[in-house]
Amino acid sequence: MNFTTRPEIAGTFGVVASTHWLASAVGMKMLEQGGNAFDAAVAAGFTLQVVEPHLNGPLGDMPLMAYDAGGEALKVYCGQGPAPMGATIQAFRDKGLDLIPATGMTAACVPGATDAWLALLQDKGTLPLSDVLAPAIHYAANGYPLVANISKAIESVKELFETEWTTSAPIYLPNGEVPAPGSLFANPALADFYRRLVAESEAAKGSREMKVEAARNALMQGFAAEAIDRFVRETEAMDVSGQRNMGFLTGDDMARWRTGVEDPLTIDYGRFTVAKCAPWSQGTMFLQQLRILDGMGIADMDPTGPDFVHTVIESFKLVSADREKFYADPKAVDLPVETLISREYGDARRALIGETAMTDVIPGDIPGYDFPMDHALVDRTEIALAPAAGAGEPTVRREAAGLKKEQRGDTCHIDIIDRWGNMVSATPSGGWLQSSPAIPELGAALGTRLQMCWLVEDAVSALRPGFRPRSTLSPGFAFRDGKAYMPFGTPGGDQQDQWQMLFFLHHAEHGMNLQEAIDCPAFHTEHAPLSFWPRKRLPASAFLEGRFPEATVRELERRGHRVTVGGDWSEGRLSAASKDGPLLKAAANPRGMQGYAVGR
Repeated sequence: MNFTTRPEIAGTFGVVASTHWLASAVGMKMLEQGGNAFDAAVAAGFTLQVVEPHLNGPLGDMPLMAYDAGGEALKVYCGQGPAPMGATIQAFRDKGLDLIPATGMTAACVPGATDAWLALLQDKGTLPLSDVLAPAIHYAANGYPLVANISKAIESVKELFETEWTTSAPIYLPNGEVPAPGSLFANPALADFYRRLVAESEAAKGSREMKVEAARNALMQGFAAEAIDRFVRETEAMDVSGQRNMGFLTGDDMARWRTGVEDPLTIDYGRFTVAKCAPWSQGTMFLQQLRILDGMGIADMDPTGPDFVHTVIESFKLVSADREKFYADPKAVDLPVETLISREYGDARRALIGETAMTDVIPGDIPGYDFPMDHALVDRTEIALAPAAGAGEPTVRREAAGLKKEQRGDTCHIDIIDRWGNMVSATPSGGWLQSSPAIPELGAALGTRLQMCWLVEDAVSALRPGFRPRSTLSPGFAFRDGKAYMPFGTPGGDQQDQWQMLFFLHHAEHGMNLQEAIDCPAFHTEHAPLSFWPRKRLPASAFLEGRFPEATVRELERRGHRVTVGGDWSEGRLSAASKDGPLLKAAANPRGMQGYAVGR
């Protein structure tokens, strides 16, 4: 038995694991009320929008994976909205920008998270919208206890809210002060936003599904879209470029988009079939990396030893290089997806792993797909910020906005299994309180996912109006012996699939239970260009938790890794659930003192 901070939850009725205890409790409440995993996920997701506003919001984005035990295949709900039609490369150049800013108005794409939750409820839920939104409305209207990181996030942007993003100040600076950790904090405007969605739903005639459709229409074509359109047209906001810029998003952009439902990509790995999203997400890297690692003797490697760390980091360097060259919205660009996840390609890439750490970014060579990527390797250290362990999402730059310190956003995650075997893995993100000015009528900010696009015409992930930016968001799902088995995932930007890989290998290869696999010492690299502004890279970097043996650190350094040892519990916020016969199991991350698993 490996050390764990808490037990692996087990039961037969239902399990919920998420990055915040209130969301986990709300999900369980829905199951207790007779709802299924899809109802529970939606209720928990809306709750996360309220209680983790520094990590996600209703105007952010989200992919989720839904397994319907009634016989339908695993499906991906893509709540990643596209770039506005007016967001062209030339439009950014006309503003004097060569990178899309991480904050403000210009990086806003069509907000997809809330529509994706509503689409799931409409397609697969059983409860009315009023029931699943009730907990979120309660917490937004009456308050919830602030975790310390929310107070820190607000403190970091206090001056910005007071002087520039003045619509955010009434929400997040009540009485002109940063709310204290542990104090009750409410967002009445957000509660009213949710109440209006419910009112639009209940006023509609027809079936439960038609009533949810009415709420979706109100969101994407009605009052919410109108508020967003008006705010973007009237707001010039300071961003990390050091200048005030207008955005591009319009009500027409919102009206022409709805959440898409698509098949995941899958590969076999031993007893498991692992599913991830297509290359509009970075999740395809996970499948590529498994192809490289397959047959490398992972089970025989000490999970805290230098061989394991070296092998996993070097394989990730190869797949992250491929991400820079080959990943984008498949609807916009012809991509060599089947080649990338094939055994033959994995074999060829595996041969590049040597005894010492790679220092270059080395993508593969696939005939007919010679996308350039020199722009991704430009040295941006002159504007790069110091790395922060466990972070990888957008940063508010101090020089541009007069902040006391940098503040990085992050993401949330939810895993649920109900007593019928329905399963959900969801990774909501974007629309952080520190991403853009709050829209007063909605009590929420727009997301800034467009910063992941390059302003280079022939780059594979170039900005393309009407198409999705490449996203780091990457929920995970695994079948075992042909049966739906395990939803899993984590926040963490570019680190999401690194930390998920560690979890999966510890569980599948090292025989750890879910909690042991989450608690095991973790690491990551920032060797390849990061997906977020300012798109920096730290060649041969290796960030390790402080619980790794000193001998491992020294050996990695001898092999050429540039090792940074962080805190003992500084890497990742994983959660997971599994179905092992009649037993339902779940686990959540102790890091951050927020995530919890519940079940019975």
